Amino acid sequence: MSRVAIVTDSNSGITQKQGKELGIRVLPMPFYINEELFFEDITLTQEEFYKRLAEDADISTSQPSPGDVTDLWDELLKSYDEIVHIPMSSGLSSSCETAAMLADDYDGKVFVVDNQRISITQRRSVLEAIALAKKGMSGIEIQDILMREKLEASIYITLDTLKYLKKGGRITPAAAAIGTVLNLKPVLQIQGEKLDAFSKTRGLKSAKKTMLDAIEKDLTQRFAGKEMNLDLAYTCSKEDALQWKKEVEERFPGYEIHMDPLSLSVSCHIGFGAVAIACSHKVPEVQ
Repeated sequence: MSRVAIVTDSNSGITQKQGKELGIRVLPMPFYINEELFFEDITLTQEEFYKRLAEDADISTSQPSPGDVTDLWDELLKSYDEIVHIPMSSGLSSSCETAAMLADDYDGKVFVVDNQRISITQRRSVLEAIALAKKGMSGIEIQDILMREKLEASIYITLDTLKYLKKGGRITPAAAAIGTVLNLKPVLQIQGEKLDAFSKTRGLKSAKKTMLDAIEKDLTQRFAGKEMNLDLAYTCSKEDALQWKKEVEERFPGYEIHMDPLSLSVSCHIGFGAVAIACSHKVPEVQ
């Protein structure tokens, strides 16, 4: 039986401390703030990130350097036979494509999973990979199972401000101005590769209802008959996040709901004050 190491990145929401507790490695995502390099959860905290975002600092995302990735793999392969590497969605970052290219030089010992996950759904994939490895599955078996689940997840996010969508060129300045005046709260969706528009609503209460309705439709129609996880993420205050969790628990009793701060790579584009909800299929092999 081969020993399989699990690697992910900080977009999963798994902190360095949690990674140690889980027995996995977490590559920190790099950010440039006013051209200075920071690493998520190492030299850049959530609080510092949002403080700099509020100050209109020039923030850009990057990807782990190829050298940092291969150094980590080389270190792990001294103790493990294989590696399963679970990066953020290839539709949101080039880090997945880079890892897949680097893996070509590792003679079938590194398996990169491009199952289009980010944040709380990526975290679920990591936990499933850990469980599958503990069951004695090989790297290729784990990769195949996670890739089979590629489109078996949905994320819905509503924003407090249109400022960062405008800044990133995702909406025009005119649309942002009109939306602000009308108190429009867009609901965005991640299903598969991209962060896409899902709906426009008036006010946060309506936006939350739209997301809850969308998740209910997913659970009862798209994923009907399947065992599903339900998870939450946020960029708002902890108090507002707990209120959101309470609303979800009331709408969907019986689910064990996990909640994490939203990945900073996504937060760059949506800013402070957002809430999100996700569902993902429970991998049968770990039940």
